[in-house]
Amino acid sequence: MDLKTKDELGGVNSPKKSDNQEGSVNSKVKGAGSFSSKDMLVRADKFDLKSLDIQLEKHLSWVWSRNESKRPKEEWEIDLSKLDIKNVIAHGTFGAVYRGTYDNQDVAVKLLEWGEDGIATNAETAALRASFRQEVAVWQKLNHPNVTKFVGASVGASNLKIPSKNPSIDGNAAFPSAACCVVVEYLPGGTLKQYLIRNRRKKLALKVVVQLALDLSRGLSYLHSKKIVHRDVKTENMLLDSHRTLKIADFGVARVEAQNPRDMTGETGTLGYMAPEVLQGKPYNRRCDVYSFGICLWEIYCCDMPYPDLSFVDVSAAVVRQNLRPEIPRCCPSSLANIMRKCWDANAEKRPEMDAVVTMLEAIDTSKGGGMIPEGQATGCFCFAPPRGP
Repeated sequence: MDLKTKDELGGVNSPKKSDNQEGSVNSKVKGAGSFSSKDMLVRADKFDLKSLDIQLEKHLSWVWSRNESKRPKEEWEIDLSKLDIKNVIAHGTFGAVYRGTYDNQDVAVKLLEWGEDGIATNAETAALRASFRQEVAVWQKLNHPNVTKFVGASVGASNLKIPSKNPSIDGNAAFPSAACCVVVEYLPGGTLKQYLIRNRRKKLALKVVVQLALDLSRGLSYLHSKKIVHRDVKTENMLLDSHRTLKIADFGVARVEAQNPRDMTGETGTLGYMAPEVLQGKPYNRRCDVYSFGICLWEIYCCDMPYPDLSFVDVSAAVVRQNLRPEIPRCCPSSLANIMRKCWDANAEKRPEMDAVVTMLEAIDTSKGGGMIPEGQATGCFCFAPPRGP
């Protein structure tokens, strides 16, 4: 690369060589080799481009953090001095979930790292920031007994202290300055998926099945009344409190429903729970959540995994082309089976609204038992397939 004069570079001072100037000036540039005034050339192969990229990423992150510190504080931002982060309880792609306390309240803290490790691209970092702000924008406005309570969030938290993996060596480690966190109420019952796995062999009484289904349907009905589509309804995203009350969590891909369904497309969600129109990339609306609810209802009743012997690719193709759905056991009460079938209808327009699902579930009589565990009987239904796995 030829070094040019000040006029050519718009303000960069570079010495001009006079006719009678003799000798050479040798300068060492860190990581760049040497150059002289004779040829004024720099060898590009001497630069560590990867190192420069990482330094640039860190510089941009630092600049962003400075800008964040100058902006007005949002109403949902928490006082980090009141936050005490303890042990990790779950791991994700871009961070982890910790248990902690905020202002003496038990909370779950979802920590996300915004690409300061130099690995994430600018596009990935921008997408993560957008996802975070979208999640906060949705979650902070919700108030329902079947939706996990939002406590607050923080952007660009530079003074967070999290437990180190090697406390004897590192002590408490600070999270990167570009991190953000979402703080919600802590629910000790774990996920609905974990609860169903624990009951895989003995199954659940019908009244418990209906109670869990009602909690989920009421929560979704509330979200839909607020024009919010969750878009990732699955048993892993449902949490239980100490009284087994179910609460919807994880609004990372939730969004306000578009007035025009054509504005909502793309394969968003989890395979196995995704509606056919979503799998095909077609326009969709809140009824994609209704489809996912139908799969969850089957899972709650059976305490089993849908499509255990098929790959995700096979499931996706069969759901769309062959109208594949989980097999409903013969012992399942017709009132419950009918709700499943209506909810996972291939035609989204034929699926009921969630408030109608609530009404149908409330009409089920659980006083006489029935289903997988008849009243007073400890073992599961014999018409269902034998338990798989250990």
